[in-house]
Amino acid sequence: MSIWVAGEVLIDVLPTGPVVGGGPANTAKALARLGHDVEFIDGISTDAYGVSARKEFVRDGVKLTYALSSDKPTCTAQVNLDDKGAASYIFTIDGTATFDFSDSWLPDPSRFKPSLLHIGTLVTIIEPGCQVLHEWAMRVAEFAPIVFDPNIRPSVISDRDLYEAAIEKWVAISTVVKVSDDDLAWLFPGLESIDVAKRWISEGVAMVVITRGAEGLTAVTAHEVCSVAGVRVDVIDTVGAGDTVGAALVEAIIEHGVLNLHDDLLKDVLHRAGVAASITCSRKGAQPPTKNELRDALEQLESRAQ
Repeated sequence: MSIWVAGEVLIDVLPTGPVVGGGPANTAKALARLGHDVEFIDGISTDAYGVSARKEFVRDGVKLTYALSSDKPTCTAQVNLDDKGAASYIFTIDGTATFDFSDSWLPDPSRFKPSLLHIGTLVTIIEPGCQVLHEWAMRVAEFAPIVFDPNIRPSVISDRDLYEAAIEKWVAISTVVKVSDDDLAWLFPGLESIDVAKRWISEGVAMVVITRGAEGLTAVTAHEVCSVAGVRVDVIDTVGAGDTVGAALVEAIIEHGVLNLHDDLLKDVLHRAGVAASITCSRKGAQPPTKNELRDALEQLESRAQ
């Protein structure tokens, strides 16, 4: 059974030129580079940008069996980087292949039975496709756990109440939520991120993983709050770092089962995810590590600690 990753592949227009991006696309590539069987689910244009995206997926080993080939254009995101390498985005969304979701082409979970669905970012809030995806994801949830990454984009929807309502709808059907502290601060101003995570746990989510940038990662379950420190690295930019964390988290769920992630194992998983993200931050654009690169980095850190 394959891992399904549903969401946008788009073109990030960086100051240095266009590159293939989109949070879910980055997660799919990260999982494939780690050696997993991944199916990416989105509309992919036949335009030059779409052709470039397909080439990158194929290069990294991401399968496109269930992707839609479309004559509509590819969504683009104008990316601006601040002096710390953090990115902000301005999107061109309407009428693109990227958000053209329909029951007519989405794969039947009862037939293909994925091992897990990872979904998030803009496809979960852009109408009308997000409604189609939500109904489809509820069917997927009958067969597989769902990992949801809100990946908040206030430049697309600035109405906090509207955004919160959309996010809560997805949280309600999710097994695991991976979210940044910046996202939680924007969604729930004045509330502590741990308190929000604990509320989601009380409402049925098995685990919430909070990314805290250079400060590290925190996981919240019904039984514990587990934190690891960030990994020091010379940051080129942070594009794709959170998506890499999501991939490492999915990997752990597939290998161990979400309910088995606790105590030392959970700490090891968070550390591994943080190291993977640090490698991505050390490179221009979303270039997550391969399985061997991550193994080597972990071994180097371990040897230094001895």
